[in-house]
Amino acid sequence: MATTVSELAARTPDTRDRYIDLLRVASLATVVLGHWLMAAVTADGSIGNLLAVVPELQVLTWGLQIMPVFFFVGGFSHALSYRSRPGYAGFLRSRLQRLLRPTMVFIAVWTAAALAVQVLGGDGGLTGVALRLVAQPLWFIGIYLAMVAFTPPLLRLHERYGWGAFAALVAGAVLVDVARFAAGVPYVEFLNFAFVWLAVHQLGFLRADDRIRMPAALAVCGLAGAAALVAFGPYPLSMVGMPGEKVSNMAPPTLALLCHGLWLVGAVELLRGPGARLARRPAVWRAVIAANGIAMTAFLWHLTAMLGVYGAMLALDVPLPEPASAAWWAQVPVRLAAAAAVTALLVAVFRAAERPGPRPAGAPGSSPMAALGITLCLFGVLGLSMVGFGGLLEGRSALLVAVPVTAPAAVGMALAGWLLVERAGRA
Repeated sequence: MATTVSELAARTPDTRDRYIDLLRVASLATVVLGHWLMAAVTADGSIGNLLAVVPELQVLTWGLQIMPVFFFVGGFSHALSYRSRPGYAGFLRSRLQRLLRPTMVFIAVWTAAALAVQVLGGDGGLTGVALRLVAQPLWFIGIYLAMVAFTPPLLRLHERYGWGAFAALVAGAVLVDVARFAAGVPYVEFLNFAFVWLAVHQLGFLRADDRIRMPAALAVCGLAGAAALVAFGPYPLSMVGMPGEKVSNMAPPTLALLCHGLWLVGAVELLRGPGARLARRPAVWRAVIAANGIAMTAFLWHLTAMLGVYGAMLALDVPLPEPASAAWWAQVPVRLAAAAAVTALLVAVFRAAERPGPRPAGAPGSSPMAALGITLCLFGVLGLSMVGFGGLLEGRSALLVAVPVTAPAAVGMALAGWLLVERAGRA
């Protein structure tokens, strides 16, 4: 029998940190809204970036590039989860069920759709762009998979060294950027996918043990560091990737983005008191529970919804004003409402995949099998985020670090890895 949101809210123990749940929902909602706003589709079906059209708006990414907060929350949750279920295979399966199941449904549906579109010869124009763009949010899934995979060893380092383990990851990010920008070492920049995001994730461990005692200092140092690096270093102003930029703070991550993450974590910790009081309000808590139950499905499908809205507008000859013009801004509320409605429809169709299955009983599963599974999943999902769903039959490839990967290979690795994680955790 299904449990209602009200019943779940009534069962919530007083010891639960509801502010963490609120941050998880708020950060994903901010990312979705930012993606919807940044898309600048023109009447010929091409898609640009509002931040490139109006560069002055790039400063807003210092508040709206909120992904570090989600990874910080992930660190908090992973620490508590692993301590309550220390077996590696079981831990992976329990943490990844609500992440990988909706992701695999998304990949399967879009793979089938892309094959149908390509066979019918309709992969041009906005459709061709959509086949590439809808896969981009999968980079986040790939990074999150790495965080889950490395939680046990990094948590042990945290328990032994505390802030020292975090400082070591920061030092790694510094060395990578020095080697990249000062010495020109090729490919070294990709190491910061690990150092930068795992450092933010490590802050979640510190939060779980209530060891972030000076959030104001963290925020000030992070903000000052990011500002200095952008002002005097080779780092761009935008904290999200921009088309045509020689250096991006996001792909791969830079030291400037790590400083940005520090300032955001410090800021949300400063708001912890009022945020916790807000999350304890019955109506707010019910909304948080409901949103958490569909958050990953909504995140996966929100770009599909947005591109569907733009596709419908082009098909119906609805005027698309010049991006950033007065008429464009006036149309924004209508486009956002339409994208939200289509996302809600897609969530209603696919939300069942986000419901976790029963926890397996019996002996711990196979850790080597689980490790192999999450590794395949990680490379498959990241590869697919780069190559997209287009060109499935032509074998079009993209570089993942320094290795070319095709969409069929990425899909195969992701699905095989998921099955291995599921099987290992069920032992």
